[in-house]
Amino acid sequence: MKAIRAKVITLIPAFCLFMIGFAGCAKQQTTAAPDIPETVSYANAERTEKLNNQLFASASIASDPSDYLLGPGDLLEVKVLEAEKLDAIVRVSSRGEVSLPLLGEVYVKGKTASEAEAQIEDMYRESYIRNPHVTIFLQEHHSQRITLVGQVKNPGTYDYPSKQRLLDAIALAGGLNEQAGYTVYVRRPGESPEEEHQSLLVDLDQLINQGNENLNVLIHGGDTIFVTEAGSYYVDGAVRKPGQYFIKHALTIKQALLAAGGLAPYANPEKLILVRKTDEGMKEILINVEEDRHTLETMNMAEDDILYVGASFWGKLIHGGGLRIGLPFFGVDYRDPHR
Repeated sequence: MKAIRAKVITLIPAFCLFMIGFAGCAKQQTTAAPDIPETVSYANAERTEKLNNQLFASASIASDPSDYLLGPGDLLEVKVLEAEKLDAIVRVSSRGEVSLPLLGEVYVKGKTASEAEAQIEDMYRESYIRNPHVTIFLQEHHSQRITLVGQVKNPGTYDYPSKQRLLDAIALAGGLNEQAGYTVYVRRPGESPEEEHQSLLVDLDQLINQGNENLNVLIHGGDTIFVTEAGSYYVDGAVRKPGQYFIKHALTIKQALLAAGGLAPYANPEKLILVRKTDEGMKEILINVEEDRHTLETMNMAEDDILYVGASFWGKLIHGGGLRIGLPFFGVDYRDPHR
């Protein structure tokens, strides 16, 4: 045992000299340009789940028969209580119109039965009946449809029998997926064949997180809803969870690092490099995490940015090294904690 102990004591100084020499070599090495990581880590999965929970809590997917929307192919029984001769059974044309006695063509597409009743009463009141009462019975209903595309879980075309709002429609498609951004476009056909389509832009962050209910717009049959994809950035180097992350709203460098789990124990806080595409090419910005807090907290990430955190040699040594003691051998193990 004394001989073994003497051997260990003799080897320790040699090991220290070796590591000091190795450190000197390491200082002469240049830091390689960061590569885009191959492994994708969806850091926003938890955030997306939270957003979907809020979305489903605000949505109302159940249909109320009284809210059924009239559309081409529907068969309506229209009764005017004050004048039975004006009663009619009519089918909604491909142009969204019905032909009624005295009134001619009346556009009803996209209206509920009660809305169409009020419209027809106003038209009869204007020229023919002092106080008309109109009822509409829906004999046959051919459901309208809406289309959801982009970053939703189940894109496709869905039956749209009754009035719903934007969050209800997104819920029909299973909610947002992990790549979804906060911008939604609603493309709407014109109210008549002569009118051009409309485009509505909705910020889901303001609607869901900030509670701006005015943005929960009413969806019409025939609408196309497009959920955009969030831009992405990359974090590599001495962080706990390197990978690809999605920009769903304004995101500072500090927040981007936190999304990646923060700095690893062996990180060198003086070697945070932001690589950004510019018109002149790739630009590298060196940031000191401990001293340049203003930049960390005010500078926002941009699409395709790369954050690379350098590693401290001694930090990697401490967290990756270890002694291996056993008879009859003594040695030193090293495992790179960055790998």
